[in-house]
Amino acid sequence: EVQLVESGGGLVQAGGSLRLSCAASGFTLDEYAIGWFRQAPGKEREGVSCISGRDGSTYYADSVKGRFTISSDYAKNTVYLQINSLKTDDTTVYYCAADGRRRADILCHIGIDARGAVGYEYEYWGQGTQVAVDS
Repeated sequence: EVQLVESGGGLVQAGGSLRLSCAASGFTLDEYAIGWFRQAPGKEREGVSCISGRDGSTYYADSVKGRFTISSDYAKNTVYLQINSLKTDDTTVYYCAADGRRRADILCHIGIDARGAVGYEYEYWGQGTQVAVDS
């Protein structure tokens, strides 16, 4: 019954902001690692950020560090990705994913974009939401 529903994408000008939402059902956030990924056409999937279900620690890829913020609202069972200072390179489809396995949480601590985590597949995925940044 695990489901993830994403929203918040859209078209914005460079330098603007968006807040992506990932509404979760069928599980509680303190039991699952939540990751945000993005994949543009012709490019490899990139792990952007994650938040640990074990301790709430967060991780950011270098390409988004300082601009992106991941957070969890436990009351709403929703994970957010606040994106500031948008760049044209941020244009792509963003996906949230959830995984209740311990390995996912460990890899979140190591780094969602770490070499050892690239081959790991999260259990559950949302449908994706499009982010388009206009110059």
